[in-house]
Amino acid sequence: MTTSDRVALVTGGTRGIGAAITRLLLARGWIVATCGRTPPDHAIDDGGRTADFHACDIRDQPAVAQLIADVVAAHGRLDLVVNNAGGSPQAQAASASPRFSERIVQLNLLAPLHVAQAAYPHLRAVGGSIVNIASVSGVRPSPDTAIYGAAKAGLLSLTTSLAQEWGPEIRVNAIVVGLIETESAEMTYGSDTAQRRIAASLPLARMGRGDDVAEAVAFLASPAAAYVSGAKLEVHGGGERPMFLEIVKQETPA
Repeated sequence: MTTSDRVALVTGGTRGIGAAITRLLLARGWIVATCGRTPPDHAIDDGGRTADFHACDIRDQPAVAQLIADVVAAHGRLDLVVNNAGGSPQAQAASASPRFSERIVQLNLLAPLHVAQAAYPHLRAVGGSIVNIASVSGVRPSPDTAIYGAAKAGLLSLTTSLAQEWGPEIRVNAIVVGLIETESAEMTYGSDTAQRRIAASLPLARMGRGDDVAEAVAFLASPAAAYVSGAKLEVHGGGERPMFLEIVKQETPA
């Protein structure tokens, strides 16, 4: 089977990292469906192929079931699910409301589970795979986004558990995403000067780009990763430098 016969669903695939994943899969010949609560201003394409868009709030389980049914009805199969939709504004744990906390957990942990459950019989029928987009927030402290970090940690646990439970028919992997440049980078990382300093502090001397994550998704969905399941692939440029090293450096006489 060629990739032109294979169908992928990318949740939140119309902007940021999700749009980069969508475009790369299209360029590699996949049929791609995306979803979001509101349609994008422009269709996501690679200059030749265009992704389908489905309006869906993936926190709503019945809506997710309908989304999967619609994608399969339109294309006859489903080979890949990329659980990309997620995120969180900053919120201090001491003052976060119960509703806020519940919504963040719904979006970043329960929604990927709902999508995976609805997609399960279709992926199983074709030997498909799931790629969960996780975050370094799930593997290190995440102050001011503690609830998000906890949900992403849960997503990593879910990944390994589903890989055990659903193998050998379905492979399930996660990507641990580091600091990434997006169209809203200023909201996350501050001014251009701050972003340059952050980039310079990383081992690869730059923040990641959507294409870096997209290439990792394409690998995990490919035959080259046929024996990769339950993996947590770190795409973070070598990781963040421990702060204590900078303090030691500053306080050590020349």
